Amino acid sequence: MRYNLLLCFLFGVFFTQAQNISETEVRVTDLISGSLLKPEKQTDTLVIIIAGSGPTDRNGNQQMTNNNSLKKLAQQLTKNGFASFRYDKRLFALMRQNALIEEQLRFDDFVNDAVAVTKHFKDQGYNHIILLGHSQGALIAKLAALQTSVDKVISLAGAGQSIDNLIIDQLKAQAPGLVENARQAFTDLREKGKAESYSPGLSSLFRPSVQPFMKSWVKYNPAETIASLELPILLVSGSKDLQIPSEETEYLKKAQPNAQLAMIENMNHVLTIIEGDDIENGKSYNESARPISSELIEVITSFIRTN
Repeated sequence: MRYNLLLCFLFGVFFTQAQNISETEVRVTDLISGSLLKPEKQTDTLVIIIAGSGPTDRNGNQQMTNNNSLKKLAQQLTKNGFASFRYDKRLFALMRQNALIEEQLRFDDFVNDAVAVTKHFKDQGYNHIILLGHSQGALIAKLAALQTSVDKVISLAGAGQSIDNLIIDQLKAQAPGLVENARQAFTDLREKGKAESYSPGLSSLFRPSVQPFMKSWVKYNPAETIASLELPILLVSGSKDLQIPSEETEYLKKAQPNAQLAMIENMNHVLTIIEGDDIENGKSYNESARPISSELIEVITSFIRTN
């Protein structure tokens, strides 16, 4: 065991005999590093996995959650014969460098990073690249596909509305008393460049340091973006997703009728199957031993393999 750990430390490569998968740490830019998984049989097909909003790491986890959803997704796809690369957003490198200035972050930074990752692996000989974005990452994948040539795009639990409309819909269900205040704050952000009269209950969205990022994000409409794409697209949604309801995926399908649509029964936002209630659903965000949906893997694998 000590010998294996030493190899991992020295070379950044991990081999698992059970699945014959190699894992290598790859640094793309000063701010972007991630895990490249390669199957035993050489392939020129790579799936780039882009994580969702906030401080979500390459594995799909945040500080208070540990589900490893994106790690398990990458492992399963590589087990099926595709290389995969999942990476930490620039937030993590900036925090490690004690250089994170929230006011300077823009949504386009994440898009530019996805484009840089794509170009890096093209230069490494991957001739067939699929961008797979989860949640916020789905919009990033679509926007990146407009800026660099890729083969296919997979939108996994991606919103179909702009972020302001999505948040307002969420507030209608969870905190209806904040709806009108949020609507006005978003209007002010769009028209005046900043929001000032917002409820303390909305401070995580509209505190001054995060407003420049929100302003840069709110200008994008995922439905309009997907309508501009002329390549194979897979839209995936789960019926137990509490964060991005399946109606959001239907907005995308309406905007891009040629996209393939897969609605997975009982799958939630962290890609696991929930047979019970919302309590079970919430607990699954911190249950890393739960497997992700096998149907999800089948749908994605079939889409990638289809010409």
